[in-house]
Amino acid sequence: MVESGVSKADKVEFTECWNIVWTTPYIMKLAFAAGIGGLLFGYDTGVISGALLYIREDFRDVDKKTWLQETIVSMAVAGAIFGAAIGGWVNDRFGRKISILAADVLFFIGALVMAVAPAPWMIVIGRVFVGLGVGMASMTAPLYISEASPAKIRGALVSTNGFLITGGQFLSYLINLAFTKAPGTWRWMLGVAGVPALIQFVLMLMLPESPRWLYRQNKVDEARAILEKIYPANELEEEMNLLRQSVESEKAEEGMIGKDMISRLRGAFSNKIVRRGLYAGIAVQVAQQFVGINTVMYYSPTIVQFAGFASKSTALALSLVTSGLNAVGSIVSMAFVDKYGRRRLMIISMFGIISCLVALAIVFFQAALHAPAVSPVESAHFGGNNTCPALTSAGSPANWNCMDCLKQKCGFCAYGGNEYLPGACVADEETTEDLCGGEHRTYFKNGCPSKFGWLAVLFLGLYIITYSPGMGTAPWIVNSEIYPLRYRGIGGGIAAVSNWTANLFVSLTFLTLTEHLGSAGTFLLFAGFSILGLIAIFLLVPETKGLAFEEVEKMLERGFRPRLLRKKSSKKHAMNT
Repeated sequence: MVESGVSKADKVEFTECWNIVWTTPYIMKLAFAAGIGGLLFGYDTGVISGALLYIREDFRDVDKKTWLQETIVSMAVAGAIFGAAIGGWVNDRFGRKISILAADVLFFIGALVMAVAPAPWMIVIGRVFVGLGVGMASMTAPLYISEASPAKIRGALVSTNGFLITGGQFLSYLINLAFTKAPGTWRWMLGVAGVPALIQFVLMLMLPESPRWLYRQNKVDEARAILEKIYPANELEEEMNLLRQSVESEKAEEGMIGKDMISRLRGAFSNKIVRRGLYAGIAVQVAQQFVGINTVMYYSPTIVQFAGFASKSTALALSLVTSGLNAVGSIVSMAFVDKYGRRRLMIISMFGIISCLVALAIVFFQAALHAPAVSPVESAHFGGNNTCPALTSAGSPANWNCMDCLKQKCGFCAYGGNEYLPGACVADEETTEDLCGGEHRTYFKNGCPSKFGWLAVLFLGLYIITYSPGMGTAPWIVNSEIYPLRYRGIGGGIAAVSNWTANLFVSLTFLTLTEHLGSAGTFLLFAGFSILGLIAIFLLVPETKGLAFEEVEKMLERGFRPRLLRKKSSKKHAMNT
């Protein structure tokens, strides 16, 4: 899944953060209120994975049409792309507070529309509204926290926003699990998101605008009044001076590169240093998505069903593990990213990701190979009208197994008492599903009974463990450090749009890929993308740990080359001389 706004912070800073917020609770109120945006971001991107199982149950069109499932999932991502773009303008024009309030309104409307949706198209509209809110919250929440926090604990407070995003995803799985037996299931799952949005809206009405934005609008007295509640009296004047210098410097830089977007883009791509920074920044953001992370975040219960767990509640419970590991991984990243470096952590993470994706491909290949056979006798047991039409017309039905049955859009009713024995291939209709369940047999339509299912869940967990501490957070940190100061906003924006666009492409094609390539082929394809991502990171991304922004700029001006290639180049030069 996308975790934006993550910033570096070490253990000393977290200790200092605890001491300051304990003595100045006003700071925690600001950070908590804005942080709900990160929680909503995580919740609304994660909740659809479980809700989709029950939406398919209520709307047969959704169940039968893969593209409709992908549209419902991915429209939030499409909305987020536009939300992030609109959010930048709203932030500058109307302020951070208004932007957060607007995001809350979008979250609430989207949750309400989805909860009462009488048809799939209305769910899609609700997802677009939610996506617009996600896009605005993804950039505004960390910005507001950063500008309303004391400088010495800013990194720690902003880092918590990344944790709240993964925490929101984890919460969405808990809520999904809680409503599996409730009437309305998916309506509650999607509608609950309106509650924290309403809470944040009320809290933000009582909180001030960002002091930095107020100062830029020449509302100096209002900015001072807010800073008086954040800083001790002996630090206030120093902070006011620093704020003045920073805003003046920012305005001077805007004068150099231009205020309009076209001028900024032209200046960014004509500058050699910024261009090289963008190669690195875009590479890590696209790689983050093309390792397939959001197939797991958006479709994990479906993937668990592919592995042979037909029960929706079981699929949700097992998916909860992967989401929890993602949240834990974001904490691990905070502890190690400054110790071991961004580049090293990403490269190690990519090796682990590739290994897990290859292992998953092998597991799903073996599961398909050893799927239970289809028994013509068992299939006929439910009556000729209920037998899968493709099986009836098949030339050699004796060679069919469960996977052949599912590929024909039919259902597999497992043998009673032992689901690994030959079962029935039936037409995938509500009546046949009810007939199968009435005989206390398990009905499969997304995956087949498999003794390899637990291995798939294990490798999914390992995949998350290797992804989250490295590729989960490091790309955002790299993008906060790789660009010259005057191009940091435009550079980070371009990279963020590339991230959301790659996210959209992956989430919009995953189910179609599994239909055409199978689960094994799809995970193998992502392993191939990951290898390309690893090569790109190795060749294009320098280490920025511990470097001042000026040092990063000088390194990019010289041109980055990996140490391994520098050694080979030096040896070749020595031989030629």
